[in-house]
Amino acid sequence: MKKYFLSLIVIVFACITTASAQYNFSKVDNWLEENTPDMGGRSVLMIYKDGKIVYTKSVNELTRRQKMVGKIIARRQGKAATTEDFTATTQQMIASCSKWYSAALVMTFVDEGKLKLTDTVGKYLSILSKHDKGNITIAQCLSHTTGIKATDLKESLQDWKSVGSMDEAIAQIAVLPMEGKPGTVFHYSNAGLQIAGAVIEKISGKSFEAMFAERIATPLSMKNTDFGKGKVALPAGGGRSTAEDYINFLIMILNKGTFSGKRILSEGSAEQMQINRITPEVNVAYSPAEAGGLGYGFGEWIVEKSTTTGLTTAVSSPGLFGSFPWVDNERKYAAFLLTFYIKNNGRQERYKKLRTLVNEVLR
Repeated sequence: MKKYFLSLIVIVFACITTASAQYNFSKVDNWLEENTPDMGGRSVLMIYKDGKIVYTKSVNELTRRQKMVGKIIARRQGKAATTEDFTATTQQMIASCSKWYSAALVMTFVDEGKLKLTDTVGKYLSILSKHDKGNITIAQCLSHTTGIKATDLKESLQDWKSVGSMDEAIAQIAVLPMEGKPGTVFHYSNAGLQIAGAVIEKISGKSFEAMFAERIATPLSMKNTDFGKGKVALPAGGGRSTAEDYINFLIMILNKGTFSGKRILSEGSAEQMQINRITPEVNVAYSPAEAGGLGYGFGEWIVEKSTTTGLTTAVSSPGLFGSFPWVDNERKYAAFLLTFYIKNNGRQERYKKLRTLVNEVLR
């Protein structure tokens, strides 16, 4: 029996060694070490390919100043400051990385035939019809093409944290001005996904939080992911997650809707999410500089296209606090960088460099 267990340990160790030795991530290691001080002092990077996690690394180098800033931010949020090291299971607010989660949740209703992308929101939310916004479609909500002139991303999230119900949040959106006909203006904001979240609450009779847990988090084994568990979920930016959980979601996206043999999204919905909705006819009213996208689908930026077919080859959904998820369909891998910092100077170039280094390893 002892010999059996010793042999088993040797085999397992050999498999782990082989997997880690298959790729040379030394340049990625160096990038993470060099850039983490400018990304809040703590980071975790996970990479998945060929059915397994091929890379996980945490860097924790909080300076005294970063610790002080962390305490100030925590105090403003009414929370206890933490300076604990980031690991693969550290839960952090992920801001706009939440949009990818929420769009996928809405698409599960499309898959079931309970909702159509062409459905207009006034069918479910009469207050929007009263303010001439009832003709906005679900597809436009998911692609930031509602035509609503939304408030600043940070400002709107802060405002909605104080509302007492989803209806109250929608009432605030209803009175916002329009800046164009629905479908003709792209304005990256929180409004569209909040509307879509309210619609699926009406359809299901359940809270957004409960539906997310039931349809996305539980089947994807995302044990430490939620939307804050407050009175009102903020689909566009209120998510909290971990590197370990987010990579599971990305694996599902990479596998065209499946995870561990379970179908979460139809292949058609997974493809719909990656079709660029910012056509030449669409005016871009606002797009965050750090996004660096070639286009936008449902909940995700299109960051790379095939030069021969024109099809989407890489997608992402970066967040205000620096976290950066992406899926590369061409090289068949998924990756997630978890960080927490506000200053976004040079962020787009930083993302681009990281993707380039990982692509060189996994080509």
